[in-house]
Amino acid sequence: MTYDFTKIIDRTGKDATAFDGLGTGVWGIAPEKAKNGFSEIPMWVADMNFETCPSVTRALSERIRHPLYGYFLPSDAYFDSIIKWQNTLHGYEGLKAEHIGYENGVHGCIVTAINVLTEPGDGILLHSPTYNGFLSDLRYTGRKGVFSPLFKDENGIWRMDFDDMDKKLKENHIHLAIFCTPHNPTGRVWERWEIERAMEIYRENNCLVISDEIWSDIILGEKKHIPTLMINEDAKERTISVYAPSKTFNLAGLIGSYHIIFNPVLRERIVKHGEMTHYNEMNVLSMHALIGAYESEGYTWLGELCKTLEKNCRYATDFINENFDGCKVTMPEATYMLFMDCSEFLKKKGMSLDELLTAGWDVGVKYQDGRRFAWKDAIRLNVALPESLLHEAMDRLKTHVFTD
Repeated sequence: MTYDFTKIIDRTGKDATAFDGLGTGVWGIAPEKAKNGFSEIPMWVADMNFETCPSVTRALSERIRHPLYGYFLPSDAYFDSIIKWQNTLHGYEGLKAEHIGYENGVHGCIVTAINVLTEPGDGILLHSPTYNGFLSDLRYTGRKGVFSPLFKDENGIWRMDFDDMDKKLKENHIHLAIFCTPHNPTGRVWERWEIERAMEIYRENNCLVISDEIWSDIILGEKKHIPTLMINEDAKERTISVYAPSKTFNLAGLIGSYHIIFNPVLRERIVKHGEMTHYNEMNVLSMHALIGAYESEGYTWLGELCKTLEKNCRYATDFINENFDGCKVTMPEATYMLFMDCSEFLKKKGMSLDELLTAGWDVGVKYQDGRRFAWKDAIRLNVALPESLLHEAMDRLKTHVFTD
């Protein structure tokens, strides 16, 4: 490989929530620190313990060398980079600069859309398990989450229950849904027919859609991400899609996402709300970081990253299923997160999930409480870390936690 994804980098004291947030209660989810004798292996915050692509660092360095950082306008290079990236990787057609709008994070766009398109107390449809950040967005805006549970088919693949979705939309008079594609935390890459069927149900129920596609670049194996907006003409009219380079290139600390909205009326409403609240001001460095990420080197780097993540996901999935009796996990098709069902293990051991979480945290393995994702007796694990640390984490869990 051209790039080194094996290097262990000490992030302590370098503003990394994954390390410096331990034991602080940050976000209400931070694990406690390890007991003496165990180093910390962060597997909770959804960022990577890999260096970012060198083209990002170069782009930032070149801009920093210019000693003025005053008011600025998004450059043509910013929009051109996004258009090329989306066209090349995800098959966008007809994408223009006018369809793209800056967002101070995916959550900012989601909250804007919720405030613009619904009223306090309204229900919003989500699949469960669901990304825990969506739950915060609903809580902060005074909306009610209505969950349509995913299920595993006979092959262990997570699927949508389309009948249940239709029922929940009708019974609760819902006209806005949050659709996560690829899905976090299960790692599903929805097939075209699945997205088509979901969008048909949304259309039949006059339901607009926020499509969170922040994980769309991190696809494992031969799967292919299909943008919701590219499903059909109706999807173009009812969908707000949200992207960011943050998951792909480990840039969450720079803040910088963007929406793609084809419907001009929907776009004007979303943009106006962001402008009126003055929250949506781009940072000049985040703009240059995106341009650097979406350079030609970024495509090469991403290819090697995905191979590394696929290998890590496969190793951890196989290790868990072979060694953690009573735990099950499905190999993800995207993301670098595993969602481990611990229900049988807990029942067999007479343990609570809190006790299981503490047992892992005590030996330095900082996995995450699955209840935060509206699911029972599960744990989410981030495997985007050097292979040696992943192996160490699995060995510690086998030796000290998931014992016979």
